[in-house]
Amino acid sequence: MMNSRAQTSLRPSRRDLLQHGAAGFGWLALSALLAEQTSAASSPLAPKAPHFPARAKRVIFLFMQGGPSHVDTFDWKPGLKERSGKTFGAADGGSRPGVLLAPQFEFSRHGKSGLPISSLFPELAKHADDLCLLNGMHTSNAAHPQASIALHTGSVNFVRPSLGSWVVYGLGSESSDLPGFVTINPPQGQGGAQNYGSSFLPASYQGTRVDLDQGGIPDIRNRNLSPSRQRTQIDLIQGMNRQLVSDHPGHLELEGVIQSYEMAYQMQSSIPKVLDLAGESAATRERYGIGQDATNSFGTQCLVARRLAEAGVRFIQISKSGWDQHKSLKSALKENCEATDRPIAALLQDLKERDMLKDTLVVWGGEFGRSPQDQANSGDGRRHNNRGYTMWMAGGGVKGGLRHGATDEVGDTAVEGKVGTHDLHATLLHLLGLEHTKLTYRYSGRDFRLTDVYGEVVREILA
Repeated sequence: MMNSRAQTSLRPSRRDLLQHGAAGFGWLALSALLAEQTSAASSPLAPKAPHFPARAKRVIFLFMQGGPSHVDTFDWKPGLKERSGKTFGAADGGSRPGVLLAPQFEFSRHGKSGLPISSLFPELAKHADDLCLLNGMHTSNAAHPQASIALHTGSVNFVRPSLGSWVVYGLGSESSDLPGFVTINPPQGQGGAQNYGSSFLPASYQGTRVDLDQGGIPDIRNRNLSPSRQRTQIDLIQGMNRQLVSDHPGHLELEGVIQSYEMAYQMQSSIPKVLDLAGESAATRERYGIGQDATNSFGTQCLVARRLAEAGVRFIQISKSGWDQHKSLKSALKENCEATDRPIAALLQDLKERDMLKDTLVVWGGEFGRSPQDQANSGDGRRHNNRGYTMWMAGGGVKGGLRHGATDEVGDTAVEGKVGTHDLHATLLHLLGLEHTKLTYRYSGRDFRLTDVYGEVVREILA
């Protein structure tokens, strides 16, 4: 009988694999060798310790692409109602002149906190005491593509890693068979893949795109090979790739390919399980509005997001386009809110019932807001407005029932508690236990970070 040293010596070397492939070598010996190589290589998605104790473990970002009208949803402005029909503009310290248009929907106070919320969100209003309204938001650009990219990457001048990629780079993932960052139904335009790309960060940290309306991830299963034979094939390829990495250390693209192959193999079984809602109760599906025309699409996104969060995914983004109401403000805004109100409320309730809201940071908002002025005197539309708008957070260590910051009396410009894009990012990272000035990556001779050289943590909203 051969001893262990002799058995080991019969295994092919990596150079043998490169020169001769699998021919002449036993699959068992080959798999054993490659398993050793796999275990020796550290996964870039392995969980990492934060800089300091975190309040949140994960993020669910609800991206409302197009610029929701803050003065019709979460920023109550009685002054706008009083001055409706009057001209307001640069001479008043605001944007270009226009005729003021009153809020198109009624506001009322909700919860013990008395948070003012529009009648467009009757279900979400039931969670008023969980919401932290950021009424003093502002950003640098009023064009959809640039503002969307700035919200997701912190920059409009260069291609930068996305927010989700930075989070996973800093913390890794709690799941071994799912990506650390998943984006569901991302908008086609307005920044496209830049909004979830990893740029110069290793490719392992980029967002995995899931299109629920198209069945999830195309070709998630291999139609030609059984799982066992596919595993053998991937092990062979991975061995060759690791030899290349050994010969060319620091080759980030190749390291990303290795991780992507392994994750893709694992996802063949893990992703279909997460996307399969058959095991959810009828009551849960009804709560999210699944099966009902108005809420089915976004409700499905929200329920899948909860399942991904439970499974250990670190950063989850879901999106709803169509908030660019230059016209048909009343009908289009009502339609958008009807599609999202019930699902978002269900998501918050679901997280609370599972004791997950306390360490899940939920963020809602668009790339900017809308003007208090009418669009071309139509009486039913608003212009873009990056000078002042609203986003909100819930759970994950933020104070609930809080209205932080303010725009001027008509909702045109942030004047108190101002929160810029870099401040938002710094605060989000802080809640995850990451110091934004220390979360850096050296590229092209410079240490880059999500917040560039800016950003202050909004400590007033921390619970």
